[in-house]
Amino acid sequence: MLSVSDAQAIILNLVQPLDRQRDTEVVDLLTADSRILATPVTSPLDFPHWDNSAMDGYAVRYEDVQHSTAEQPAILEIVEEIPAGYQPKSTIQPGQAARIFTGAVIPAGADTVVMQEKTRREENRVFILAAPKPQEFVRHKASFYQAGTQLLPAGIKLNASEIAVLAAAQCPQLSVYRRPRVAIFSTGDELVTVEQPLQPGQIVDSNQYALAALVRQSGAEPLILGIVKDDPVALEKVIAHAVAIADIVLSSGGVSVGDYDYIDKILESLKAKIHIRAVQMSPGKPLTVATFPSPQSPVPSPQSPLYFGLPGNPAAVLVTFWRFVLPAIKKLSGITEGWEPVFLKVRSHDELRSNGKRETYLWGKLHLINGVYEFHKAGGSHSSGNLINLAQTNALAVLPVGKTLISPQEEVQVLQLSNG
Repeated sequence: MLSVSDAQAIILNLVQPLDRQRDTEVVDLLTADSRILATPVTSPLDFPHWDNSAMDGYAVRYEDVQHSTAEQPAILEIVEEIPAGYQPKSTIQPGQAARIFTGAVIPAGADTVVMQEKTRREENRVFILAAPKPQEFVRHKASFYQAGTQLLPAGIKLNASEIAVLAAAQCPQLSVYRRPRVAIFSTGDELVTVEQPLQPGQIVDSNQYALAALVRQSGAEPLILGIVKDDPVALEKVIAHAVAIADIVLSSGGVSVGDYDYIDKILESLKAKIHIRAVQMSPGKPLTVATFPSPQSPVPSPQSPLYFGLPGNPAAVLVTFWRFVLPAIKKLSGITEGWEPVFLKVRSHDELRSNGKRETYLWGKLHLINGVYEFHKAGGSHSSGNLINLAQTNALAVLPVGKTLISPQEEVQVLQLSNG
């Protein structure tokens, strides 16, 4: 049985990011939110585009005002008013100033802006009541970004700030990686859909809905293949189809050692190479990870579809997704960094226990208490079959192998959960 860290290393080594030439598409900027940039972006524009004012006030020559005080103000003639969007007509001469507003172009001859709060105006004259610093409140052309240099690198997720930069740089379209395709199906004769009435012994297939939501939140495209009965022929057909259409395949159930757990045998019959069969963790011990031969190669390769046979219990499905599948999807998507799980050391509000035999994950919520993050364990049973108290979870407390108790107010490592 593999340790959690060894399993993670194997999985991430198997994942090869999408190809920059083959796996990209061009999208409009308004639809680029949360996509992964596939090629670096440059702009022909300088930022700022021209010298401009960072403050409402007066554009002046520093040498005219450098000795100004409230008792002995410099007195300047106002020769022009320059709002934002206006091209100045005057050149500021000695003894002159221009009324200027935030974002407006600095007129020729001026090199400093005096904020209006440090001035007094009388008709067409302005009294400078305090000496500014040289070039104060002047934003110089190209001081933020120089035209022709790299504006944004490839491999980053486009959030609101990046979208704003691209809009300002007049990039209406851009090349992004396609969304990874993730096939999802559940196995088990006992499973029914949310629309079907429950009969004795049956359970609703919540796993498929949870996994579809998690896949979408990660930025990938879920391909829903439904419920498959515990029938080797039907399972083999679905797995073969999933492998043909997806980059990653997620199945839930059928990977333990019971008489109806067929997944591993079917994978072997399809010439898959099984890299992981079980992990030393709770919940989530039964976990199968496999790769398939690609059409061009008779042997399994890391570039072929990656198969995750997840446990059937709902809590175990979510924990194994957060711990292993999400980082794999992120790396596959083309992100150059930030796909590893994020762990924090925080204070535990509650007593946390495990039997110490496996790395144990307990779900709950992070709260900010007096400026310090604190983990609050979800109430009720932490059984792998208990789905109810997983609602509103945003963190998993991690008890390493051999650790049986974390006392209240003791430090604990937590896996911080996000929407990807």
